[in-house]
Formats: sequence, structure tokens, C-alpha cells
Amino acid sequence: MLAPLQGLTNRATRALFIDWVRPDVVFTEFMRVSSVGRKHLSRNDLKEAASTNGKIPLVAQLVGNSGEALVTAASNAETAGALHINLNLGCPYGRTASGASGGAMLKYPDLLAKMIPALRQVISGSFSIKLRAGYNDPEQIFTLLPLFAEAEVDFLIIHPRTVVQKYAGTADHTITKRVVHETTIPVIANGDIRTATEGLRLLEESGAAGLMLGRGAIADPLLFERLRKCNTVEPTETETAFMLHHYLTDLLNRYRELFCGERQILDKVKNVLSFIDMQAFSMQITKMKRVNNIADLTALIEELKFIDE
Repeated sequence: MLAPLQGLTNRATRALFIDWVRPDVVFTEFMRVSSVGRKHLSRNDLKEAASTNGKIPLVAQLVGNSGEALVTAASNAETAGALHINLNLGCPYGRTASGASGGAMLKYPDLLAKMIPALRQVISGSFSIKLRAGYNDPEQIFTLLPLFAEAEVDFLIIHPRTVVQKYAGTADHTITKRVVHETTIPVIANGDIRTATEGLRLLEESGAAGLMLGRGAIADPLLFERLRKCNTVEPTETETAFMLHHYLTDLLNRYRELFCGERQILDKVKNVLSFIDMQAFSMQITKMKRVNNIADLTALIEELKFIDE
């Protein structure tokens, strides 16, 4: 699965990944559910939730803090055409205008005990939950598993850090393994999967039903291909340069169609560049992040074709 990453997995990025590396499942960026209004989702989000992705399932991810609003929003998203709904209980930065949401919702287990069965009741398609191991206690998830099972959640996506950790330290996938063995719900492992070796080892050791790739995939989309082929040989610098040239050229072209104005296009591309942390290409990436116009960015991308080991 391609993870939902705010500001990154817009429909242009998703289309690029689908056309190139074919993830099995893709997610929208999270859709903020307002506690006011009739539909609780913006018109653009409702349109996004129903978009098609070349036969690749699209999951609409909701984030909010009002159980009633989330239930109405999920129902409206399905009416608009969404086939798969996910509840975000993991984002350490998630907020709506009316307060904390995302991972912060783990501070309110009594609210979750009412919200999750109510969501299951109105969602006719698949209903999944993406969550951290806990708010500040990595054992919290084990207290929630009976709730998820009773509500017949279709699958769980586990990022085994706490919310307060944000992205510090490392994801503790011994927790993922324990969750897999303590629930009959399929579990997708997420967090710190940067190489095919790491991903394949995690699948084998945890027994997880699959992987969700986030920052690792944005840095290197071909990670999907290596995992699918069980290829643990890391690419050479020449191969990586070729990948980056293809990736950034295609991304820039798609962003020019989706976004308006040179500044917005550059900012969106630079957001992707901030995730590409390959040491061998740090000089080239740094230069790209400093450009002030698309012409200069294009010239730097073209230089990647001439990198040889």
C-alpha cells in the first residue's frame, strides 16, 4: 500500500505511482471532517474520494474528532462514490478547526468505543483503521483490539510508535508481531520500511498481511517493484540516477497540470525532494531545493542523465 502523506499523495502523485510501480492500494491525503456543515467534508474531498485509479483501490482517509460528524462524513463519502473508508488514528499532527484529531483521538478511548461501531454500521464498503501503538503508551493498542474485532473492522494498519514520539526513534515492529498474533483482523505493517530487505524481513518475522510504504516510497518509488520481486539487491548509483530522472521529470509534468503558478508547483516538488535522502545524491537534491524557477529545476533534473559510476 502507498501510505497517505499530507501534501504528498495528491492525485497527481498517486497517478504517477499507479502508472509506474502499481501499488496494490493507494490512499487519499487525509480528509478533514468538520464538526459543522451538512456534509462535513469539502466539495473537493468528496470529489477526491470518488476518483478512479486505473483499477487500483482508492481508500478515502478521514480525520476528525466528532463521532457524529465522522459518521455523517463517511456516509456522504460513500454516497459520492467512495468504496473504501479509513479512519486516521495515527497522525501525530492531525488537527481540525475544533480541536485535536488523528492520533490524539487515542486519548479518548470511551469516544472511540462509540465512534467505531457507529462508523462500521454506516460504511457498506471496507472500513479500516490506521493507528499508532498508543498515545503515550505503546501497549495501548492491545486494549483496543477487542473493540476493533467486535466492530468487524476489515483491516488495521499499525505504525508501532506512540503519537508523542512523532517520528523519533525507530518503529518497534515487535509490537506489530504481537498484534498479528493477538487478533484475527488482517494487519498491515507500516513504519521505517526503507529497503526491500527490511520489508521482506518484516513480513516474515511479523506475519503481517502486507506493508504500507510511506517516506521510503516517496524517496524511491521502485521499492514497490523490488519488494514484489523479492529483489534485495540495492540499485547502483547509475540506476538510482536513472530512476530519479524519470521520477522527477514525470512528477514535474504532472504537477504542472494539477497546480497553478510556478511558485506552487516548485513548492510541491520541493516537498517531495525533502524526502529523498540518498547520500550519493545529496548535492544534486540540495541544489534542486534551492532553485527559484522551473527552468533551473528542469536543467538540474536533466543532469541526472549524465551521472555514471
